[in-house]
Amino acid sequence: MNPTHRPDLGKGWACGALGMAIFSGSLPATRVAVRAFDPLFLTFSRASLAGLVAVVLLACLKGRRPRTDELASLGLVAACVVVGFPLLTAMALEHVSAAHSLVYIGLLPMATALFGVLRTGDRPRPAFWACSLSGAALVAGFALGQPGSASLTGDLLMLAAVTVCGLGYAEGARLSRRLQGWRVICWALTLTLPLMLPLAVASQPLTLQGIGSAAWWSLGYVSLFSMLIGFIFWYRGLALGGVAAVGQLQLLQPFLGLGLAAWLLNESISVAMLATCAAVVVCVAGAKRFATPAPVPSIPTCQSDEAGINGAAAQRKRRWASR
Repeated sequence: MNPTHRPDLGKGWACGALGMAIFSGSLPATRVAVRAFDPLFLTFSRASLAGLVAVVLLACLKGRRPRTDELASLGLVAACVVVGFPLLTAMALEHVSAAHSLVYIGLLPMATALFGVLRTGDRPRPAFWACSLSGAALVAGFALGQPGSASLTGDLLMLAAVTVCGLGYAEGARLSRRLQGWRVICWALTLTLPLMLPLAVASQPLTLQGIGSAAWWSLGYVSLFSMLIGFIFWYRGLALGGVAAVGQLQLLQPFLGLGLAAWLLNESISVAMLATCAAVVVCVAGAKRFATPAPVPSIPTCQSDEAGINGAAAQRKRRWASR
């Protein structure tokens, strides 16, 4: 981690928790929307709507523009979280249920932490990895134990979505330390708007008749909350608290999402899910404790030796002065 950057874990976890709560509704809302919209149109339209709002925010709040050396990172963020993750999850939800796809989101902390090590220099303690691996194993076991038919295509698409999303989170957090979290996602959306808007128009349904209000509300949610507002809080949280530390909140996201799926999609909540959720909370707590590097212990003997040397030198000076 950059030595000039001191994590503010309290504010970081608060912002991260709010962002995570917003993201928890993304896959249930996408599941509703993909029943009425093609995945390509859904991806392009949500990016376009969020991009239009982002342009207004940047125009009203002003602030510095991204430097030339930051454009590549912004492009990577846009490719991962504006296009990659929404498109891959929308395609996956054509093959698997919202409940099945949500449990894969529990693997996001591992992907985020891994790319955080590669991109931001975070160095969590070994115990952090043990807690994170335990949480990921619990989530994976829960996914494998879910009833219903599985789809290899859907599973592979979700794994790809988790990978690109972890990279986008880590890269966005790195940029947020210099550009502010809300500016990162707003500029990423703005840069892609000239491409997303015409693609949304070109891929729109032939007719809008028969599309229910639930699909439109879901499109609005994933456009404004999942694509913009959630990222403002999430990137702020990662920048303040550290990618590896705050990223562990993602372990709780699938279970909040499952609650929403049960409410919105009438999916049942099993005792196994509740038990796994409780175990994952323990893993998150452990990961939070060990996410920052261990403090370097002081060496008092060196200080004592230095004090003794200085004291001896002072005594010699006094003896010479008295002669």
